Amino acid sequence: MVPTSKRPRQPVVAVTGAASGLGRELLAKLVSSQDFRRVVAIDEERGDIKEATWRVIDVRDPLLANRISDIDVLVHLAGDYAVDANPGERRAYNLRAAQTVLTASAAARVRRVVLVTSAMVYGAAPDNDVPLAEDGPVAAEPDTGVVGDYLEIEALVRRSLRSHPGLELTVLRPAAVVGPGVDTVITRHFESPRLLTVKGCEPRWQFCHIDDLVSALELAAKGAISGVVAVGSDGWLEQDKVEELSGIRRFELPAGLTFGTAQRLHRLGITPAPATDLHYVVYPWVVDCVGLRAAGWKPAWTNEAALAQVLELRENRTTVVGRRLPVKEATLTAAGATVAVIGTAAIVHQVRKKRRA
Repeated sequence: MVPTSKRPRQPVVAVTGAASGLGRELLAKLVSSQDFRRVVAIDEERGDIKEATWRVIDVRDPLLANRISDIDVLVHLAGDYAVDANPGERRAYNLRAAQTVLTASAAARVRRVVLVTSAMVYGAAPDNDVPLAEDGPVAAEPDTGVVGDYLEIEALVRRSLRSHPGLELTVLRPAAVVGPGVDTVITRHFESPRLLTVKGCEPRWQFCHIDDLVSALELAAKGAISGVVAVGSDGWLEQDKVEELSGIRRFELPAGLTFGTAQRLHRLGITPAPATDLHYVVYPWVVDCVGLRAAGWKPAWTNEAALAQVLELRENRTTVVGRRLPVKEATLTAAGATVAVIGTAAIVHQVRKKRRA
């Protein structure tokens, strides 16, 4: 009698940060997939997707290993990347969460862990190749912003690869993420009255819609991709095209004035992000998604369509150098005037008018 081959056991997949944001979007996708035996949702509170098995726990809790002992694949999406978050508290949360997840996964013999950082780790620079190679060097400057968090998390991943060689790790590095609910330095850039540029350099724009990031995460959870993988729409948009599509004109300044002033404003607590974050709106950091293409993945969103949605979601907000300004607030301090110099001629005019009065 010839033995029949058994179908491989479908894996159990878990998602951290599953109650909201990107975690919830991925959870909704996975519960309808036929590729997983069970889908486990991990968060500090129970979410609204009933098809998942919910386990309420803080991912920083050392007892996490006990709660994932039956998990084959874990997608870690619990994190705090709010633009206005306290930098020290945000980094402490993100690093503790990633470290606990990696250590607990190794202890619980989880087969595969998937994490998301950002293509920002490649760095944004005036002489960057367009596009950057997916396996290119990590050249971003460590700082107090979210880019610094991503660099630290990737350092944890590299240490885990050495400490736990049996643990398969996949890191997705998306281009500028956009979509409903996404609030970043990049999306706020398009809430400005003018698009900041620096003399002598043309930005190139590449986006990653949250829908495309979710589909890439699903592939990673299935094991179709591994290692370090870039995610983004095909190609890029030149600055002239962005201005044409958005109807927002550029505001060009020398690089030294732009970054020097922005750093002083950040030290004063007026702007939420360090000056190095401005590199990502004035210098190119386009990536080539070789790994995903080889796996048969195609983005559903073009850069043009992604930008159109960013513009639709602005909701009449006014933002300058990452800081949202109250619409009805007419009084500007001297520091506020400096913010205006960088970002918008309209506010500069308002300041001058007040001084004359």
